[in-house]
Amino acid sequence: MQEPTDVKYYPSDEPIRLGLEHFNRGNYGIAQRYFKDGVEKSPNDVTAWIGLAASYDRIRRFDLADQAYAQAIRLGGETVQILNDQGYSYMLRGNLSAARRKFEKACSLDPGNPVIANNLELLNGSRRFIERPPNNQP
Repeated sequence: MQEPTDVKYYPSDEPIRLGLEHFNRGNYGIAQRYFKDGVEKSPNDVTAWIGLAASYDRIRRFDLADQAYAQAIRLGGETVQILNDQGYSYMLRGNLSAARRKFEKACSLDPGNPVIANNLELLNGSRRFIERPPNNQP
């Protein structure tokens, strides 16, 4: 039999709060651990799944990021934030066409969103940087 003093209490938002705090500081590996803890304790928390996916993106674990985004979509649908974050994920991977599709879909849902506009501008700058004329072959 378990005694009441043996039960550990975890505030439900504590791992998510700490994950967000570390993510915003640029401590993505630590943030990932807190978000992972958050989804284990609260598997229906869309914010935790999005934070986990974004953290995985920043530590370049794109395979795990895709799984976390898929779970967030199952729970909350394709929201503007998820589409934007997926676009950023694809941009980090260098898949600029997929990034553009996600950003444009997010923009169609929220045309005045400054974060999406900024990401599209960043994407356009990235595209100009890597595009080469066809005769510039090795």
